[in-house]
Amino acid sequence: MKQILLFGAGKSSTALITYLLVNASAENWELTIADANEQAIREKIGDSTHAKPAAIDITNEEKRKALVQASDIVISLLPPALHILVANDCLQYRKNLLTASYVDAQIQALKEEIEKQGLLFLCEMGLDPGIDHMSAKSLIDKIHREGGVIDSFQSHCGGLVAPESDDNPWHYKISWNPRNVVLAGKAGALFKQGGDVVELNYEQLFEQRRYVAIPGFDVFCWYPNRDSLSYIPKYGLTETATFIRTTLRHPDFVYGWKNLIELKLTDEAKQYETGGKNLLQFFKEHLALHGFGAWLEKKLHDQFDSTKSLLSELVTLVKLEEEAADKGIDPVDEFLMVDDKGDLQNIDIDNLKISAAATLADRMHDANLTLKQLFYLGMDDENTVIDKGLCSAADVLQFALEKKLMLQPTDQDLVVMLHEIEYHLNGSKLKTTSTLVLKGEDAVHTAMAKTVGLPLAVAAKLILNGTLTCKGLQIPVNRDIYEPVLRELEENGISFAEETMEVT
Repeated sequence: MKQILLFGAGKSSTALITYLLVNASAENWELTIADANEQAIREKIGDSTHAKPAAIDITNEEKRKALVQASDIVISLLPPALHILVANDCLQYRKNLLTASYVDAQIQALKEEIEKQGLLFLCEMGLDPGIDHMSAKSLIDKIHREGGVIDSFQSHCGGLVAPESDDNPWHYKISWNPRNVVLAGKAGALFKQGGDVVELNYEQLFEQRRYVAIPGFDVFCWYPNRDSLSYIPKYGLTETATFIRTTLRHPDFVYGWKNLIELKLTDEAKQYETGGKNLLQFFKEHLALHGFGAWLEKKLHDQFDSTKSLLSELVTLVKLEEEAADKGIDPVDEFLMVDDKGDLQNIDIDNLKISAAATLADRMHDANLTLKQLFYLGMDDENTVIDKGLCSAADVLQFALEKKLMLQPTDQDLVVMLHEIEYHLNGSKLKTTSTLVLKGEDAVHTAMAKTVGLPLAVAAKLILNGTLTCKGLQIPVNRDIYEPVLRELEENGISFAEETMEVT
């Protein structure tokens, strides 16, 4: 009987555990789940005879090593910083390892030893990273086999809330590790656009709304995700002028997160004693330290000042049209003006009015949203007590998010992934889009858990039954990995809709 060891029984483990237990009898597996929370393990395994709990502190070296030594394969869903503990044990006892996390410097440093021992450490095998790699590389390899030359590659992915469960001003609910939500974007981003390398810091990621359309939904926004450049050679796209990997969010989330950054609510310095303190008291203390009054006054002044100017110009334009009509002068439909680049442009007046009105509405919306989002996180909440000792602002923000933005029992989450690839083939310029849209069932059986867990589960099966035989430190960009995994993911309802069109 093959022994599978899983470290971690958190939010992302549900679909992974279910898959392993459903297939355990046919595949002759036994699953051991190690986590500090034994209750969480038992809730997920139920009365299955193919699984057993192991309640351990991951830092307990003796117990952890004993579990690894007794296994045939190890899967880690631990926080990324803890993977190295398990990885070193796997090297010591010659066990293959699977994770859904990015390859960090500590794991990368093991590359030579992994290869020397003939082991497979398959990382970045979740959703993003994971399914994004496999689905993108499948498209890229197909285009290259046909002789296409790829000019632009953009890959967007987001764990979101389904429209049916979207009931807060952030248009977001947490379906994965809350700490990762708080820290997302902290490292900034590095990508390639139009042949130029672009580097943005944390604050710059959220400075503007970058829109993308997903069929069947209102528009989303994206911000660049980490270091895209390192994936250019892994994807075989050294010829590509644009290469961007991104995270998707609702436009209001991007606006709100920019405000949180400006108000220093994502800072990680531990400076607040939260014993007996409620959210209102924390916000009052923190915002006073960071000039909230002046910040809010400037924020609203800038929005209303630009709104007033825009409204005045719009009213003037309408008045001029009415005066011209009263005098029997034919209305002007369009006029010429020079744009920011010095180019002469034809401007349609009706389109200009529509655009001005839309901008006006956006500014008014943002002005209203500024306080609404902060109040929703607890700025006026004197009932929710933090009581977590010495904390950073980011710690308290995480606490607030967990209280205010968690999925309720019947809520559905939403996973959206979109690849946009532009390329030349046989004298034509083409664009292929590939879209994954998946809704969760409820707060336990989420789309996030399914898309993070199933790739790991399928890969474990393929390794144990001898289908997947590659060795070394890998991410799933090789055809031998992505083809069989994508095939089984599709059988389990994780599939992409593809469209290719000629563009001018």
